[in-house]
Amino acid sequence: MIEEYFQAQLNLLSSLPYVENSHINLEKRADMVGFIRGDIEFQDGSHLHYRELVDLRQPMRLVMYAYHNQKQAGGLIFRYDNTAHHMNIDTFPYHKHSGEGEILPAQAPDLEKVLREIEPLINPDQIDS
Repeated sequence: MIEEYFQAQLNLLSSLPYVENSHINLEKRADMVGFIRGDIEFQDGSHLHYRELVDLRQPMRLVMYAYHNQKQAGGLIFRYDNTAHHMNIDTFPYHKHSGEGEILPAQAPDLEKVLREIEPLINPDQIDS
């Protein structure tokens, strides 16, 4: 079962033309549990570093996640995570860090949602033709 989830992520990444390169580590922990650590480079040199602990037996499949999008030079664009801090956020523990330092309420995203959010942010002037 977890292999299907892993394959869906790999298929998603291979279908997106703005993904330049990706390194994905898939660790099966049980038939329905897995850990994913990924580094994705986009055509403009920006990156997404992400981690997911997935349990397909749970209604909320992402037990733990972090999606950290950063500029080529390393500055934060945004990060979603469910680390149990920022207890004042309405969606605790789910939240988003903006590049401006704000902590925002946010529902738990998935990789596809995060990649769709990144797509319009990619600077076309930095993309090699």
